[in-house]
Formats: sequence, structure tokens, C-alpha cells
Amino acid sequence: MIRTVTLNPALDKTAMAPGLTLDAVNRISGLRVDPGGKGVNVSKVVRALGGTSVACVLLAGSAGRALEGLLRSQGIEVDAFWSKGGETRSNLKLIDPTAGTHTDVNEPGPLPEEGLLSHMLEHFVDGVRPGDVVVLAGSLPRGVATGCYAGWVRACKSAGATVFLDADGERLARGIEAGPDFVKPNDAELAELVGRALPDEDAVLDAARELQGRGVARVMVSLGGDGAIYLGGDGAWRASSPKVPVGSTVGAGDSVVAALALAEERGLGLEDALRLAMATGAANVMQSGTQAAPRELVESLLGEVEVRRI
Repeated sequence: MIRTVTLNPALDKTAMAPGLTLDAVNRISGLRVDPGGKGVNVSKVVRALGGTSVACVLLAGSAGRALEGLLRSQGIEVDAFWSKGGETRSNLKLIDPTAGTHTDVNEPGPLPEEGLLSHMLEHFVDGVRPGDVVVLAGSLPRGVATGCYAGWVRACKSAGATVFLDADGERLARGIEAGPDFVKPNDAELAELVGRALPDEDAVLDAARELQGRGVARVMVSLGGDGAIYLGGDGAWRASSPKVPVGSTVGAGDSVVAALALAEERGLGLEDALRLAMATGAANVMQSGTQAAPRELVESLLGEVEVRRI
């Protein structure tokens, strides 16, 4: 079973705003609303690829109820915990197709009451079974310590799960201390983690090996349109990304994580897993908003992914 955890989910409102101008009245040409947050996005993509998952989410208020309803309407099982005050955040994503820009305006989200996250973790771990794939992803609610994910990683690994951690900054740095099985920073996030510039492939590989030295079994470094570098027990690999028209880059990295989590659950070989991941990421870049790309589109892109050992 794949279990995703999103502690700071959001309603993602994506607006198409051609010719977006600051300090002026702008009119949009289209708007869509999707359930969002990195772990939620993983669950959506797993569903689109024909898999199943349980989405564990921390919600609040009417926006939280709307988000839960959207997830259930997509056939995703929801394990919801409710904060007594505040509102689940709404994130506005402004896309200007004329200029090719993407601007995010994100709300902070609710402030969970004391003890809620501890209760949530205890309940969650009770449901984890050996062999489950747990994806911990995204930002943390206000007032939550940056070391929060480390506790989740340790608890889930103790329960026998394979743990994917997809976060950034101090949340990722602290989480790595607990030894997650898989992390997926992009090249900029990896450079921040190791404290130096990464000008070429060799530098990226050296930095990924440094994360392995800190206890991470597998590292995948996203390079945007240039594909990804993977480092694990099977050595180092480079995977290309299909060249596709860009609709929205929001959730592209989450799509890659979703595909790898599904590949892990299904026991796919590494090369097939990397092809699925890169094709899924490219297919989701072609979408507007943060809705998941259809499986048929992903399958049509598999042949365009080159995977090679480096």
C-alpha cells in the first residue's frame, strides 16, 4: 500500500492570466481548482497511473472540507485529521502564457493545536504494515518544528515501511538525519544541502554520494528539462526527460515521486521505474493546474525516455 502524508495541503487555484501586469487590473481567461500539496499530488498521480493510495491529510475549515470532497470524488481514500481553528490554505497560481511565467501566491495555512500532530503520527503508524511505501511530502504547518519529518521517518521505518521524503530546506536536512530510503531534491536544493555550487554532472554525483553517506539509500536529483540523475545500490544512472509543450510545471516533481512510489510497490526494475518516472513528470508538465495526466499520455512518452548508466 502507498500512503501519502500531507501536513499542509492546499486548494490550488490555477488562473490563466495572459499579459499579467503588476499594479493593474488583470482579467483571467480560465480558472481551475484542484486539491493540492505535495503528498496530495502524489496520491492523484498514483490514481491516474492505475494505482491506489491512502492520502493522510491535516485539514481545517470549509476549505479543508472542499479539499476532502475533491479527493474523494477522484476515488482517493482519505485519512483526514482536523485542526479546530483556521482554514486549510488556498494557493493561487498565476500563469501568463504570453510571457511564459508562473507566479505562486501561497497562504500559510492553519496553526494546529498542541498535540494534534503527535496524535496524527501515532494513528498513522498504527496503520502502516511492513512493505508499505510511505511518502512524506511538502511544507509544514505554522508552528511545527523543522525536525518534524525526522520523527515521522523513524516511526514509519520502525513499522517496516519504505520511506520517501520530498521536502526542501531545513525540513529536508533534518529529515535526512533519520535515514529515509529515498529523497528527490532538485539541483538547487541539493546545492543548498551540501553548501556548494554543483556546476556539472560529476559535482551532482559527488553531492548525491554525500547524502548517501548521511544514511539515504537512494537519491534522485531532478534537473528540470535536462532529466534526472539517480544514485542507489545499482550505481549511478542518467534519465532524460521527453521534450513536451509546457502547460504548468506545478506538481511535476510530485509526479516523478508518485511514479517511483508506484514502481516500488509493484517491484519494477530500476530502468523501467526511471522511464515511468520521467514520462510521468513530462506528461504532467503538459497539463494545466495540478490535475494528473492520463495514463495513456504517460505510456505514449515512455519510448522517449533514455536511461543509461553513468
